[in-house]
Amino acid sequence: MSATSDTERYDGMLMGLAQQCEGGIQELLDVFFGFLARKTDFYSGAGSDQAKKMVLTKFDHYKSVVCERLEKEKAEKEAEEKRRQERIAKKKAEEEKERLQSEQEPKIKELTDEEAKQLEKDLQNVMNNESESISKDVEEINEKTASDDEEDEKDKGKIKPNVGNGADMPNYSWTQTLQEVEVRVPFKVSFPLKGKDVVVNFEKKKLYIGLKGHPPVIDGTMYNDIKVEESTWCIVDGKTILLNMEKVNQMEWWSRVVTTEPEINTRKVQPENSKLSDLDGETRSMVEKMMYDQRQKELGLPTSDEQKKQDVLKKFMEQHPEMDFSKCKFS
Repeated sequence: MSATSDTERYDGMLMGLAQQCEGGIQELLDVFFGFLARKTDFYSGAGSDQAKKMVLTKFDHYKSVVCERLEKEKAEKEAEEKRRQERIAKKKAEEEKERLQSEQEPKIKELTDEEAKQLEKDLQNVMNNESESISKDVEEINEKTASDDEEDEKDKGKIKPNVGNGADMPNYSWTQTLQEVEVRVPFKVSFPLKGKDVVVNFEKKKLYIGLKGHPPVIDGTMYNDIKVEESTWCIVDGKTILLNMEKVNQMEWWSRVVTTEPEINTRKVQPENSKLSDLDGETRSMVEKMMYDQRQKELGLPTSDEQKKQDVLKKFMEQHPEMDFSKCKFS
């Protein structure tokens, strides 16, 4: 294990400490150097000059690490921009080549009646095949809907998720994404809360939150495991405990935070648009198609299937620029 990765294991703990230092970096440094003064012989054991030299050495080391990282990121951005400009130039060259080729194609010639009839027949066959495919898609959607109606019986009595895909409980609220769970616990107190006033303990599958000397607001076994080292908490506005917990299984929706609370109906969860990639390929394609067709109908534009038919005709006409389609009638 490298020195960098070894020190990173303390990031969760230090982040929690930093979030409680309302005075920012200044207070965080006071906490750290105050600890060295109270609990170690850092200043007296090695001598003040030696201690000061040690601190400056570490400062210079990590400053160079940050500078090196920034230089690397800058170089990567410049390289990516260069590749992007090359792609743009290549695309423009290809478009110019296609334009020159199209100008050199032969003049349009008129279709004969026999050729026009054959073209109509070929296009009708393509459209019939597309209609059969659409009918199969509709049948699959209907079968899926019927299956969903049967499953609704199992979800009776469950809470509808809030806008954050969690729930608003009497004494706290929670939201979630596929990656993490956020819990907010407000306290009705007449003074600004400090870390010493509250008790927040979380283990892999246990959670306890409350005021010292008072019954806990949350105390129980969680719905599923969390990554303790990646989870943090802080006090917001002096009144609310905000807890962020990273899930171990990041491909499921939690139905509750602790097992003693009522469940939400996870089938009513509304995933972010950016999370369509979490769906399997077939389901994602069906959802995207339905969403697109609905928008097109609302705008009075062709659906995906209607557009596909138009594209077939357009492609055929582009492949045969020598033909005159003015005598053809398509429905």
